[in-house]
Amino acid sequence: MGNIKTGLVLEGGAMRGMFTAGVLDVFIENGIDFDGLIGVSAGACFGCSYQSWQKGRTYRYNIKYCRDKRYCSFRNLILTGDMYGKKFCYYDLPEKLDVFDKEAFNNSRMKFYIVATDVETGKPVYRSFDKAEGDFTEFMRASASMPFVSRIVRVGGKKLLDGGISDSIPLEYFEKEGYNRNIVVTTRELGYTKEKNPLSPIAPLVYARYPNMAKAIAERHIMYNRQLEYIAEREKSGEVLVIRPEKPLELKHAEHDEEKLRVAYESGRAVAEKRLAEIKKFLGI
Repeated sequence: MGNIKTGLVLEGGAMRGMFTAGVLDVFIENGIDFDGLIGVSAGACFGCSYQSWQKGRTYRYNIKYCRDKRYCSFRNLILTGDMYGKKFCYYDLPEKLDVFDKEAFNNSRMKFYIVATDVETGKPVYRSFDKAEGDFTEFMRASASMPFVSRIVRVGGKKLLDGGISDSIPLEYFEKEGYNRNIVVTTRELGYTKEKNPLSPIAPLVYARYPNMAKAIAERHIMYNRQLEYIAEREKSGEVLVIRPEKPLELKHAEHDEEKLRVAYESGRAVAEKRLAEIKKFLGI
């Protein structure tokens, strides 16, 4: 089949990403890396600490600051238009409070991709970053900026929001990029089916200037469920390995309960540890 190019695909899901954080820490402990990583929303935000090989960082700062109003709160939303505080989450935290190791990220062999959604077209925008420089932070913020509770983020002449709206689990994109042996980490259990967003009826009002964005929000469940079907087909054929929660993660998008976050993280660790031999065999290591 030619050269093997390994890829890691990380779904978002806000604080459900704590499951992913547990999986990634087990990967670090066992020296498991990839040729490329693509993350959406929380998948990108939490995945960058994996690329910088900072075991425990995602768990540590989420547990420490989950109740901090500067991190995530309706107070932020009212005062700034962003539920997740721009200054605190994307600048104060990684630069001062729990420092993100940019040098280690830059020196990683993995290529790092982030997905956002163009609000004018309703289509996904993909960017790869060899280094955590330039508009890396703002593109990351755009990818994780959920509709209705975030301001539009302007990056590189584009108006962007949450990548999960247009490409929630970008396996097909990664395959087209040449990654032919992929592990997909989802934050939904086997058998999950997404329902239509209950806020869809107000999307044409909130995004009156951006009808394609309103349409993408209304049709997200269709896209998402089709992606799940595609992933299931690839998994059945043995060409993709999927790591998913064994039961539903009982977490809110803005979860402030440290114990629930801990349980989600530990469940990710448990699944990865249980399947470690299978993961290594799949990757040929």
